Amino acid sequence: MTNWIDPCPLQDQALVDWYRDPPASVEAGSNLLSLILAQHFCNFKLWGFEDEARRTDVDDTHIANVKRSIDRWNETRNDLIERIDEALLARMPAVDPAIAEQHSETAGQMMDRLSILSLKVWHMSRSAHTEEDPLAKECAAKAGILENQRADLARCVHRLDQDFQAGRRFFKVFRQFKSYGDPTRRQKLQKGSR
Repeated sequence: MTNWIDPCPLQDQALVDWYRDPPASVEAGSNLLSLILAQHFCNFKLWGFEDEARRTDVDDTHIANVKRSIDRWNETRNDLIERIDEALLARMPAVDPAIAEQHSETAGQMMDRLSILSLKVWHMSRSAHTEEDPLAKECAAKAGILENQRADLARCVHRLDQDFQAGRRFFKVFRQFKSYGDPTRRQKLQKGSR
C-alpha cells in the first residue's frame, strides 16, 4: 500500500506545529512528500493573499497586485497537483482501463482538497479558542464538522489507493492548462479575444 495520507503532515499536531512556525518557502523536490508539502504551502500562501484581497482599507492598486500574486500561486498550485499525480502514478502498478473503473477525481486533486480542509480546520479551531470571539462556540462546532470532512476524505483517498492496488480503479493526470501561465494567451485575453 502506498500510504498517500500517512506521511502527509496535513493533520492534527503536525499541522499545528507547521503553522506555529511556517517556513518562508517550500521547494518541490522529486519525492512525493516534498510535492505535497510544496502544494500545501501554495494553499497556505493563497489563504493569506485571499484575506489580503478582501481588505477595504487599501487602494485598488494594492488589491490588483494581490490578485496577480493569487494568480501566480494558483498556477504553481495547479502545476504541483499534476506533479503529485505523476509521482503517484509512477509508483502504482499498471491497471487495465478495460477492466477498472476510472475515478473522476485524481489523487492530487484529493490531496489539494485535504490541504484546504486542513487550513479550514486550523483557522476555525483558532477562532474557536479565542475568548474574545463571540462566535467561538459556533466556530468550535464548525471545526468539528470540518475535521470529520477531512477524515472522510482521507478515507476516500485510502480507498482509492486500495482500489488502484487491486486493479479496480484508476485515475489519469488531469491537465489544467490554465491560461494565466502563458504570456501569449494572457496578451490575447487582455485584448478581449478568447
